[in-house]
Amino acid sequence: MSDTAIPIPSSDPHALATPSRAAAVKRVAWRLAPWALPALLFALWTVGSTRGWIAPQILPPPAQVADSLAELAASGDLARHTLISLQRVLVGFAAGTLLGFATGAALGLSRTLEACVLPSFNALVQIPVLGWLPFLLLLVGVGEPLKYLLIAHAALVPVTMSTLQGFRQTPPALDEVARVFGYTRRQRIVHVVLPAAIPTLATGVRLAFTKSWLALVVVELVASSEGLGYLIVYGRQLFQLDLVMAAVIVVGAVGLVINRLLDALEARLRRGVPSAFRG
Repeated sequence: MSDTAIPIPSSDPHALATPSRAAAVKRVAWRLAPWALPALLFALWTVGSTRGWIAPQILPPPAQVADSLAELAASGDLARHTLISLQRVLVGFAAGTLLGFATGAALGLSRTLEACVLPSFNALVQIPVLGWLPFLLLLVGVGEPLKYLLIAHAALVPVTMSTLQGFRQTPPALDEVARVFGYTRRQRIVHVVLPAAIPTLATGVRLAFTKSWLALVVVELVASSEGLGYLIVYGRQLFQLDLVMAAVIVVGAVGLVINRLLDALEARLRRGVPSAFRG
């Protein structure tokens, strides 16, 4: 008979709770990790302004910026300028996304069209948003069409390239199965090509919004009398850096919230794609 002792599970509740408690602490730490750097920067900002390391004319203290935010919110100016910026970016982003999807799909479905158009397209997209500004100012003036065109251009490029890449990465085995079952070209596009392109396209759409938001701020800085970008310029002209910082914080916060929403949408779309379409 063997003398090997059979280990008896511990009945100590503290011993049983230790792994779960450690896992809970790890989860909390993981969720708080993204806030570590912002908290550190805010602490440096607060200490630096309190101790006079940074002149208030260069970087106002957090309390002064908070007062400016409160005044903007109370007067209704914050909501008005934010809604104007959101309207501009959503219209331009939607137009650029739709046009980019159509362009990328056309290039992805036709090797001949890709060979003829893609080199010129790649050359044109190297021109930054500000590079188009003088030409568009002469063409459409400083009105809303200028802003919509520049924002749409910013969204067009990533959506076009991600759609093209997504259409090109259809698993050959699935395409062959569709042909064996007698799918028409339209049926193959709808039931095979599009599902396979969704993950790449979702990433392109998220990147397109980021570029659209940046383009919005740039064009409002240069040619606008309303919007969050205009608030930044207005504060700089009046040497009210607390207003500048308040507008910058709102720009970052709104962009972050929308980007998180797009992250969640992308994750849901990826989960909805069958594994056979992912490789």
